[in-house]
Amino acid sequence: MKALFATAFAIGLLIAAPARTMAHEIPNAIVVQSFLKPDGQTLTFLVRVPLSAIRDVDVPQRGPGYLDLSRADDALRTGAIVWIAREVALYEEGRRLADPRLVAARASLPSDRSFQSYETARAHFADPRLPDDIDLYWEQGLLDIWLEYGIQSDQSRLAINPGLRPLAQRVTIGLQLLFPDGRERAFQLHDDPGLVQLDPRWHQAAADFVRSGFNHILDGIDHLLFLLCLVIPIRRMRTLIAVITSFTVAHSVTLIASAYDLAPGALWFPPLVETLIATSIVYMALENIVGARVVRRWVITFAFGLVHGFGFSFALRDTLQFAGSHLLTALLSFNVGVELGQLLVLVIVVPALNLMFRYVVAERMGTIILSALVAHTAWHWMTDRGAQLLQFPWPAFDLLFVLSLVRWAMVMLALAAAVWVGRLLVRSLRQGAKPRAEAEV
Repeated sequence: MKALFATAFAIGLLIAAPARTMAHEIPNAIVVQSFLKPDGQTLTFLVRVPLSAIRDVDVPQRGPGYLDLSRADDALRTGAIVWIAREVALYEEGRRLADPRLVAARASLPSDRSFQSYETARAHFADPRLPDDIDLYWEQGLLDIWLEYGIQSDQSRLAINPGLRPLAQRVTIGLQLLFPDGRERAFQLHDDPGLVQLDPRWHQAAADFVRSGFNHILDGIDHLLFLLCLVIPIRRMRTLIAVITSFTVAHSVTLIASAYDLAPGALWFPPLVETLIATSIVYMALENIVGARVVRRWVITFAFGLVHGFGFSFALRDTLQFAGSHLLTALLSFNVGVELGQLLVLVIVVPALNLMFRYVVAERMGTIILSALVAHTAWHWMTDRGAQLLQFPWPAFDLLFVLSLVRWAMVMLALAAAVWVGRLLVRSLRQGAKPRAEAEV
């Protein structure tokens, strides 16, 4: 009985051995290169993916793990269909396209550079395939795929849901869309971006960026704490509207300026902005604690809003690619989303503060306690981010740096003039309101 069991166990090991040699772990990170080109009623989709991401396919091998190219054609085509053609979803005017036709699937060396452009990638499929006797470890090889979809017109608007997240723990997809008129648009997609409009209409871009701005303000704890510091001592709608409006106008200015590449592009700039954002929270919290007057708070809020606008721009760096040709629409829509998020926060926070100061703790004591907690948190952010900032060398004081300073000095002067005019208007409105109030009395 024992001999029979041992024999069966040995046979099982022999049967399972080939499957285990083919199994491998999910790669940590891969980069997928791809091109989309509509032409007439055909949409060509060229994809290059590492062979290491193609799993559960019996890839023939020889020797110490070399890809057996003489017997690999069927396995490569199976991998292309199972992992790419069936997972990628392409849409034309909102309608999902039918399954594509697999034109070609071939292995390439890791040193191959044919996917640097659409033309060289397309020509690569006409070249002779790799010789059968080449020693290529299959985990190091590349799988190049040529798919064709039927479309109604090459003028249609396209969308894609890549669906390639299962290929690796982190997936980066470089996608280039080539329009029939010669225009090109490049995208860098990460993991599972969902449905991406490759040439969105203005209302599609607006809706996406309103949603993005709304989610960003609710996810940004530092922006929320800054907003809380603004609200704690005010909670009066008239004053609050002036303060929030000044913050909105200020961050809109720097957000739009950054989107048009007017902000510094040096590596030290993002940690500088993040440090200044934390500093703005500490300042506002301390101002609440010492009991400073809040009548002119809109002025300092405007200054800090300029800094927060740069912070918003960092969140938009990866998403502006989805704006298509509607950059300004996307920026304004993102601001609308931010304001809607702020309005939601105000609707919740202001009544909650009023109830707390009425039934739980005195207003002055509550203001000090809440502001102290916020200041403590922001102080740690400020010191941590400041330490990161100090790791960068000081910027070189060259002509380019001087020109950048002059450009932003002019912008600051224009903004200062706008603030000065705003103060005059507010003062004149208040002075005009006093005689009317006295006359009514």
